[in-house]
Amino acid sequence: MQILRQENFTIPMEKRFQTQKIPWLVFLFSITIVLISFVSVVFPGIIQSSDITTILNIPKAGPNQYETGTWAAPLIITNVIMFGLFTAYKKDKLPKNIENNLKKIFNFEISKKTAFVTMIILLGIYVTASANELSAEEKWEDYDGVKNRVDKWNVSQISDLGEPHVTYFFLKSSMVLFGSYKVIPFLASVSLLIVTYFITKKITQKRFAGVISVIVILQSSLFLTYDTSVAYTNFWVLFYLLSLYFIYKFWSLSPISYLISIPAKALTVMFLPMSIYFILRSSISKKTKMIVIFSTVAIIVAAGIVASGTDFTSGGSTKAESFDAKDFWMGFTSFSYQLRFDGLVLLFMIPLISGLFILSKRDAKHAESIMVLISGMLLIAPILTGFTNQTNQPYRFMPLIVFFAIGVGVLLSKRETKTLV
Repeated sequence: MQILRQENFTIPMEKRFQTQKIPWLVFLFSITIVLISFVSVVFPGIIQSSDITTILNIPKAGPNQYETGTWAAPLIITNVIMFGLFTAYKKDKLPKNIENNLKKIFNFEISKKTAFVTMIILLGIYVTASANELSAEEKWEDYDGVKNRVDKWNVSQISDLGEPHVTYFFLKSSMVLFGSYKVIPFLASVSLLIVTYFITKKITQKRFAGVISVIVILQSSLFLTYDTSVAYTNFWVLFYLLSLYFIYKFWSLSPISYLISIPAKALTVMFLPMSIYFILRSSISKKTKMIVIFSTVAIIVAAGIVASGTDFTSGGSTKAESFDAKDFWMGFTSFSYQLRFDGLVLLFMIPLISGLFILSKRDAKHAESIMVLISGMLLIAPILTGFTNQTNQPYRFMPLIVFFAIGVGVLLSKRETKTLV
């Protein structure tokens, strides 16, 4: 029996069609970027060895271009199962007990007290398990260089905009206050979990979704690898995520938080288009949207003018470079090996994007925005390697982990009754 929601009778067909254009455009863009990124998950050598490399005059990698990667079989099997379940659900072919259990999961919510206790337990387990890392000497290659730079750093050097002074400030403060460089970076990682909970809760209006998002981050190998790192801190991710959260809570602080994220890691400058889209799709007044967007853009432009001639990716002088097609396409391969230990992301990224698309057509808050944030992060990698002399390091995918976690939470947004139109 087909059920039509009441609003479908009241909204003109032409207007409904127009409102469906944006989700489709966002989805087609996002799924294209995601699928290109996943080519190297299934066939690690195919981008280097495909016909497009001949057209672009890129040397072929070798004869084994169709050799499958470690995650190829699990990825294909998982996606076949997920899309099979979805098709069965749409056609009312799922067993009733399974369908009812799925509805219970999607509609499940917890009280404020339960959410608070659960978060305390999760954070307590995480802090206890990671505390021993604070006394361990860091072994990352860049650690010695960062440590030596922080030892010599002082506030008077802030005029040099080519360095991550926000990171240096917190690292220096950590040593002064706690006798260790790792304490405040660790507190930043804890704060990142807390902010993830609150922004997910705000978007989905469900505390349970916020808790699930935190759990997704806590199981991430990438997060657990760099959560206490001095060389690769999470300050930039934290301040950028705060800039998105402040759009709803304290909108005047959003541009400021974004500004702070830049001298923590200037890569966040490239997040500007994603931030603008997030703001435009937010449920705040048009006037506030324009103020926040104008303020954010003005700050970025002003910072760019002041720091003209500075390399925004690693410090130092900017060297003019031309577009390198080989490095651009190779940038898409970094996702497959940099996140090779994050199985949850690899296995469920495509179903997540598809699920967000379905929700976006039902006007779920920020389902489109999360698709843009995820695909934007995946696109930054090839842009970075194609237009600069930078390489893609694993820690730069930390925002992707956070956006993926929030996306999982968005899937748990309040559900309407299943409909067929």
